[in-house]
Amino acid sequence: MARAFISLGLEPGKGVAILGFNRPEWFLADVGAILAGGVPAGIYTTSSAEQARYVVQHCEAQILVIEGPQYLELAGQIRFHTPGLKAVVLMQGRDPAALSWQKLLERGGAVPEEALERRVAAQRPDDLCTLIYTSGTTGPPKAVMLSHHNLVWTSGILERDFDLRAGQCVISYLPLSHIAEQIITLHGPMKIGATTWFAESLERMAANLPEVRPHVFFAVPRVWEKIQAAIGEAGATAPPLKRWIAAWARRVGLAAGYAEQRGQPPPRGLALAEALVFRTVRRRLGLDRAKVCAVAAAPTSLATHEFFLSLRIPLLEVCGTSEATGPAAVSRLSACRTGCAGKALEGTEVAIAEDGEILVRGAHVCLGYLKDEAATAETIDADGWLHTGDVGELDADGYLKITDRKKELIITSGGKNISPQNIEALLKGIPAVAQAAVIGDGRKSVGALLTTMKLKRRLIEKNFRADIEALY
Repeated sequence: MARAFISLGLEPGKGVAILGFNRPEWFLADVGAILAGGVPAGIYTTSSAEQARYVVQHCEAQILVIEGPQYLELAGQIRFHTPGLKAVVLMQGRDPAALSWQKLLERGGAVPEEALERRVAAQRPDDLCTLIYTSGTTGPPKAVMLSHHNLVWTSGILERDFDLRAGQCVISYLPLSHIAEQIITLHGPMKIGATTWFAESLERMAANLPEVRPHVFFAVPRVWEKIQAAIGEAGATAPPLKRWIAAWARRVGLAAGYAEQRGQPPPRGLALAEALVFRTVRRRLGLDRAKVCAVAAAPTSLATHEFFLSLRIPLLEVCGTSEATGPAAVSRLSACRTGCAGKALEGTEVAIAEDGEILVRGAHVCLGYLKDEAATAETIDADGWLHTGDVGELDADGYLKITDRKKELIITSGGKNISPQNIEALLKGIPAVAQAAVIGDGRKSVGALLTTMKLKRRLIEKNFRADIEALY
């Protein structure tokens, strides 16, 4: 793949933009670009034409790799406005307007190995390796520059922290344009010698889990919430005796989870609950081999945390950011406290600024933002501290708790500072609520906008008010 990119005229330091779903070809294009001295840049499949064109032009991409013919119209628009783009490649399918995957690989045979070896030898650990584009909700996305050392060091730290080993497996289903998915399913497995499976689709992920039985499973809170809802719906139709046994087992499991966190012995009945309930639930979910079940990217409600803790599936929170190559602080099974984002990675530092912002320093901090010195200076100060934009607290034992995003704090007209994420996480713990947004900046009082799940109207009318009142 790397030699094929060289044959297409890829120059060192130039971009290879990749737009597609999770599949082996995405990995091959990414790693091939790196070996050839290029810089891969993922584009979200949900990006607009304007956003996709911005990424291609900003990273000075000379090659655009797309999922298939369904993206050719978009590729044509990008190519028309990007004179430096030399080729468009299809991961699957054929079309005269682009180079097929097979034809691309065949071109690689025309480039001698020595040419590739020279490209690899010219690279250094602190050189730019890959670009991660931020969401860009308030303007054009910023391109986070990650070095080879950033990626290798972070992968090695997670290997040690979670005792990951060769031969284990993970499942890839979240967008590969995000650093978390790249670390967990691409760079991490390469470092360890693990196997990555690809979900057929995001919708099919739950069905694929029991087929893969991953040793490490990472999901955003919304995925865990959907799994929680599915388990709840299945349990509601079970016979009364089974429901009683499940409820008893969950009480025992929750007590055991908190006891372990406090270093106390487990409660009585845990072994029986494990045999009757927990083992079966984990097997049916496909998490019976999972050593690590992690959650990050957004606040997770206490209700969701405790639901899985009660099933003996503790969710290990991760505090992270693209600028820190993913994780900054992680929970470990040996050091986990529900509601906390764990402790700083080994060999790194986490501190709290005077205004409450979480600061991070270490070998995983990025090189800065491509072509944006002002934003780089604003985010990484002269002492090497990365200003994450998150607000949080550190307790006496070094456990980090995230309370909100710095820019999202609400200040009412009475001058009261309110953290909306805490309230939103509580509201989303209600079974009928799909999403919640707290509003009130500059207002006398605080309110919330809610969207509901697709539940029966009678169920919502019966339980919704009681659930709301229970939060207070």
